[in-house]
Amino acid sequence: QVQLVESGGGLVQAGGSLNLSCQASGRTFNTYSMGWFRQAPGKEREFVARISRSGSSTDYSDSVKGRFTISRDNAKNTVYLQMNSLNPEDTALYYCAKAKSVVVSEWRRAVLGYDTWGQGTQVTVSS
Repeated sequence: QVQLVESGGGLVQAGGSLNLSCQASGRTFNTYSMGWFRQAPGKEREFVARISRSGSSTDYSDSVKGRFTISRDNAKNTVYLQMNSLNPEDTALYYCAKAKSVVVSEWRRAVLGYDTWGQGTQVTVSS
């Protein structure tokens, strides 16, 4: 059973940057894609970014494209989310998630496409 632990959240001023990390347990990290989601108070969990098993393919939501970068280091069992030009609308609890091994393309940006979640790390952006 894979376990995921996020870190790197915090309080930052608008225009600032944060780099989130997600450490996975086990020896099969390079066999599955990974994603980042976020959830603001009173809102549904939303897709942020996804990265393929090798790291060669990435996908971003329109709201973060050009500002956030997802990457992974399979030797360290870690996926990262570099967040730049942060604004107050980015305030949320950020989760990393392990993608299901087989998923239809429509689910790659959906909660249903992931089967393991971390506990989340809080990101707060002040104006």
